[in-house]
Amino acid sequence: MIKNVETFIGCDCEYEEAKVVLFGAPYDSTTSFRPGARFGSAAIRHESFGLETYSLYQDKDLTGCAIFDSGDLELCFGSSESALEEIKSRTAEIRKDGKFPLLIGGEHLVTLGSVRALAEEYPNLHIIHFDAHADLRQDYLGATLSHACVMRRCYELLGDGRIHQFCIRSGDREEFGFAQEHTDLHPFSFEGLEEVVEELREKGAPVYFSIDLDCLDPGIFPGTGTPEAGGVTFLQLLKAILTVARCKVVGADINELAPMLDQSGISTATACKVLRELLLALYETL
Repeated sequence: MIKNVETFIGCDCEYEEAKVVLFGAPYDSTTSFRPGARFGSAAIRHESFGLETYSLYQDKDLTGCAIFDSGDLELCFGSSESALEEIKSRTAEIRKDGKFPLLIGGEHLVTLGSVRALAEEYPNLHIIHFDAHADLRQDYLGATLSHACVMRRCYELLGDGRIHQFCIRSGDREEFGFAQEHTDLHPFSFEGLEEVVEELREKGAPVYFSIDLDCLDPGIFPGTGTPEAGGVTFLQLLKAILTVARCKVVGADINELAPMLDQSGISTATACKVLRELLLALYETL
């Protein structure tokens, strides 16, 4: 792969040397409220240079990590299926080369592309999902490929009890009825995360980790398409990330930053810090 011109800070090693490969999926064609998440991955890269590579929280530095940033995919905005195939293909290529794929969205539908690739490699794959929204609709205004349906489509790949959802505080009645029967949903907070992680560790189960940044409270993260009051703090999210990192995580993403919806830049700065901490937390487990 060709090195990206503008990389996330500290993520500039050569592809052959890398243990982790970042790639962006600038797609938001199914956004149900406020668009703009297609600009999230580019904004995160650009604004990351206002951030230190060193994390005082973890006493680790990105300069000591072999991470390659391959830039953004060129995705067809007129076809969700075409975009998902491109994401799946890139994820599979990274995994074939023995490296860890970390996807930067984009809207949350992009997760499905990576999950499709990893579910083929790991038939017993589980998902740990942080989000304000359940994303379990059968369809949204007739569209089955929508960011409002992404976990329902993932469920169809994985089956019962393999999707573990936290911080969920929004959805329609049917979604929560479906979750009660088919997923492991923990509303409002990270309560129960420790127990889920320990169970998955004991099984040695592979885990895909998806962070929709609107799990954060909009008071500190307003730059997202579907903000929901009542979210978690950055420090609560950081603690949860460090907990999930104890699992056998085989792929991950962050998504749903819409940078132009927060002219202060605070949301983008927060997203950069979440990505830095996620990279550092996962790196030593690989």
